[in-house]
Formats: sequence, structure tokens, C-alpha cells
Amino acid sequence: MTTTAARPDVVRIEHVSKAFVVRTDNTIKDRVLGYFKARRHRRVHTATDDLSLSIQAGTTVGLLGANGSGKSTLLKLIGGILSPDSGEVLVRGKVAALLELGAGFHPELSGRENVFLNASLLGLSREETEARFDEIVAFSGIGEFIENEVKFYSSGMYMRLAFAVAVHTDPDILLVDEVLAVGDEAFQRKCMDKIRSFQQEGRTIIIVSHASTQIAELCDETFVLNDGKVAYHGNAQGGLAALRDILEYGRVGAGPSQVEQEVDTHALRVTAISTLDADGAATSHFMQGDAMTLRLTVAASDRVENWTIGFGIDSPNGQMVLGTSSDRLKRDLRVLDAGETMDVDFQIRSIYLGVGEYFVNARATDLGRSDSDVLWQGALVHVDGSENSVGTVVADVDFATSG
Repeated sequence: MTTTAARPDVVRIEHVSKAFVVRTDNTIKDRVLGYFKARRHRRVHTATDDLSLSIQAGTTVGLLGANGSGKSTLLKLIGGILSPDSGEVLVRGKVAALLELGAGFHPELSGRENVFLNASLLGLSREETEARFDEIVAFSGIGEFIENEVKFYSSGMYMRLAFAVAVHTDPDILLVDEVLAVGDEAFQRKCMDKIRSFQQEGRTIIIVSHASTQIAELCDETFVLNDGKVAYHGNAQGGLAALRDILEYGRVGAGPSQVEQEVDTHALRVTAISTLDADGAATSHFMQGDAMTLRLTVAASDRVENWTIGFGIDSPNGQMVLGTSSDRLKRDLRVLDAGETMDVDFQIRSIYLGVGEYFVNARATDLGRSDSDVLWQGALVHVDGSENSVGTVVADVDFATSG
């Protein structure tokens, strides 16, 4: 990752607001019947609300948020596609934007003609496009289909050609909105490699994506938007955790203990999750390769004869990275009487997770009643260690050259 110290701002958003009028009379009949009451069928949606932020040169920034939080609108404001209702959007440098699949393409023109059309919209002269044409086509992998009308292209072919044109216009700032999810695995790797080369060259990249692995792997910092405002600004792991808070609890920093709990009717409940080191001492901090014991505490309010229990370890965005249960491990559990509690230990001999924070969840199931109780995010684990690789798992990787 690149460092952001003492670098100039290339994007500055100062008290920007942008609103849209949304119609709720979706059919012609609604509009005819409501002609004289048009205002009743309209509402104003504020996409960005007095929003301020700045982005430094050479950083890769992730814009996160729930649907409708203002991410794509902000990207279009930075790209100059939209103008703010109030406030200022200041951008320094040449911008290339990949905001919508096939934007800037004409369906009746061939791929070749659209390369020249799209490149001109992104600021390249005809001579510059001609000099880079072969490289663009080679990168896209379109091959002989470059002479076909793009209305016959698949969504993946659209994406390949659009991305190839954008990254060959030599931008200072690259805006990417979800499009990295389109295309086959080989082309996605090619896109990621190109973005990494842009990072090494010191270009600024702003990404909107729901792919948490991309955000964690690529981004130096994140802005989490909620209702058109910045709810969080910080590193990628913190941003993903903040996004999860918003999605599950409606605000950053809200956790299970701050959310109103439903009246409990379970005969078997998970009441606590503890994390212990190799010596049995309680701790939430582990090094890669350490032994870890997850102690799950259950309580029975009625007699429970046939039951199972298990755990799941989640990344901050909610992806399970490890999980198992007593039935998967072929372990039987004794009968619990009413009012009885029990600790169940899952012993992990060595934990090989990537550096970061992880949530631990637990589920107890009363098989006789077909009833389960889940304790979400009952513990938070911090894993430290080597940063020679990225991702949610760690492996012993060596490097060598030949010749």
C-alpha cells in the first residue's frame, strides 16, 4: 500500500449537497389520475447532504455504504457527470471513469468505432487513440469481435472493452463503480493487476465495491457513507466493520448489546463467548499460529436432552472464515437439566488468519424442539502477525527466481 504523508489533495469535496426528485406514480394510469395532484407523487431524495471530504494523491480509496447511501452519486460528482446543488467539487488531474456498464458506447457502432468514441470522451485525441488501439484491443481480449456492433456484445465483452479504454487513457484519477465484478476470473485478475500497477505509479484510485476482499486488499483508506453523510473515515478493516454496523444495526458503533433484544423463549441459550490462549488465560489478542480456545457458555431454562453447539468466525464484512460444531466433530453432549449451565470448549491448535479483527458467533440447537439460539458477535478477536500476504488466511509463501 502507498503512504499518504505530505501529499497534496487531488479531490476536495466541500459542503456538497445533491438531491433528486423521485416519482412514485410509476404507471401511465397513476400519472393521468394524479395529474392535478402531481406533488403527492413526488418526493425529494438527498443523495449527498452537506458532504465534505478530501482524497490525497496516490491513494486508493474505497467508498462504502448501503444501497442509496450516496456512493455512486459522489463518484459521478467527482467525475463531473453531475453538478452539485450546493458546495464545491474540486478535482486536480485527468479523470477516467468506469461508472456504468457500456457508458459512452453506441450500440449501433462497432467495437473499433466505440473505442475511438469512448477514448475521445475521456480526453484522447484520434492520434493518441490510434497509437494505443492495438494495446487496448489486446488487453480487452475481444479479438475479431472488435469489428462487430457492440449491441451484439455480452455484458462481459462490454466490460472488457470499456475497462481497456479507460485504463489506457493515462488517467491521474481512476473512478471505478462495481464494474470489477463483471467478466470472467482471468479478466478480473488482469483488472486487479492493472490497478496494482496504477498504485505503484502513484495514481489515485477511487472504488465503489461491495466486494469486501477487493476493498481490504486494495484500499489505503475508506469512507463509509450513510444517508448522504460520512459516517466513518479510516482504514479498510475499520471501514468494513463500520459498514457492517450500519447494515445490521443502523449506525456505526452499534453492537448487539446496544440493540433492543427480543423476549427470550429458548429453552437453550448461548450466554457468553470467551477466547483463551494456550495457558487458559482470557485474551482477545492472538498471533498467527497461536493456539486458541473458544469457550461457549450455554444455559438451559428447561430440560434439554438432544442438542448441538457450534461457532463461526467472521471477517468484519460478515464472511465466515472458519466454523464447526459438535455434530460435525461427532461429539455427543450430555443432558442438561433446567437451570443448569455448561461451558463447551472448542480448541483450535493453531490459528492462521490474516492480520485484522474477527467476530465470533455461536449457535446452540435444541434438536428435540427444533429450536436454535444464536449469539452474534459475542467476542471480538484481534490477530497480528506477518503482513507479507493479504486475505483472511495465511500460508508460508516463499519466493525464488530462475535463469
